[in-house]
Amino acid sequence: MPVHKGIKVAAQNRKARHDYFIEDTYECGIVLVGTEVKSIRKGSLNLKDSYAQVKNGELFLHGMHVSPYEQGNIYNHDPFRTRKLLAHAREIRKLYELSQADGYSLVPLSVYFKDGKVKVELAVAKGKKLYDKRASIAERDADRDMDRNLKKQYR
Repeated sequence: MPVHKGIKVAAQNRKARHDYFIEDTYECGIVLVGTEVKSIRKGSLNLKDSYAQVKNGELFLHGMHVSPYEQGNIYNHDPFRTRKLLAHAREIRKLYELSQADGYSLVPLSVYFKDGKVKVELAVAKGKKLYDKRASIAERDADRDMDRNLKKQYR
């Protein structure tokens, strides 16, 4: 069986970058059952409102929706089930300590295929306040205006 090299993004959590300051990112494996891999390969998943949590020294992902596979019949799964994330014990301890700090959360940024395996990019993030979001939007608009003006000058 051929091994596929490279990275193919299956889904991204764009809202996370808007709602949080991203402090650090980690790559984790994920435990999947039945036809979930086929459904993810098709792109039928949603990371909106999902989060990770450390319980009893293990890392779990809550709220990720993986749609049932149409050709899956009896082997389908619960779309919102809690899934276990795979990471080294020292990384899990570090993530637990970081997530216990005031205002910090563990948020999945993306799900992708790396060398044929499903991986989750997990971020240690701090929530933004409304005025932080407005500042980010204003900064993005200013950058866009500058780029637009530079393009006009060099035409």
